[in-house]
Amino acid sequence: MKSKVNARKYATVKIIFVLSLAIFLSFSSIFMFGCEHTNTDEGYKLIRIHVRANSNSESDQAVKLKVRDALNDLIVEKIDEGDSFDTAYRKLDDMRDDLRRAGDSVLKKNGFTYKCRVRLNNEYFPTRTYEGVVVESGYYDALIVELGEGKGDNWWCVVYPPLCYVSDGGEGGVHYKSLVMELWKKFVSTFRK
Repeated sequence: MKSKVNARKYATVKIIFVLSLAIFLSFSSIFMFGCEHTNTDEGYKLIRIHVRANSNSESDQAVKLKVRDALNDLIVEKIDEGDSFDTAYRKLDDMRDDLRRAGDSVLKKNGFTYKCRVRLNNEYFPTRTYEGVVVESGYYDALIVELGEGKGDNWWCVVYPPLCYVSDGGEGGVHYKSLVMELWKKFVSTFRK
């Protein structure tokens, strides 16, 4: 009789353990895989830009920033703060040849023989922070600009919404900050709660 009671207790403990493990694994997978963002997540659509240097040499890294500035001038002219994701994506797609030519021109003026390649692609990116704004890891649409081999460190930011492409009103160049920074911070914070 005692052995039947012990067997039932053991079976009950075993069932509770298995159910607890199943629940734990279910919540763990939701947490682990549910935190990765994609451009298909509702309300989280953005377009990144990555300017990838030929190498990490000082000269390749310096010209990368010059190319960034030249491309920025073109992007600021075309991408409006009020554009939708689809409109911004279409405009960038239409601009690829102009962006490539601008990049090639900067490279040539600075004595580089390698070329610039520009494409729109959906790629996986790790979590990154730009001026206090966290862009979670995940798959995002991105304007990829590769200079030469494209094996050096890259400069990145967000084209849409315009996190880093805001004209400074004619004072010489572009300030890499956003007119919508506060909205962006609020938006991102909703995903962190």
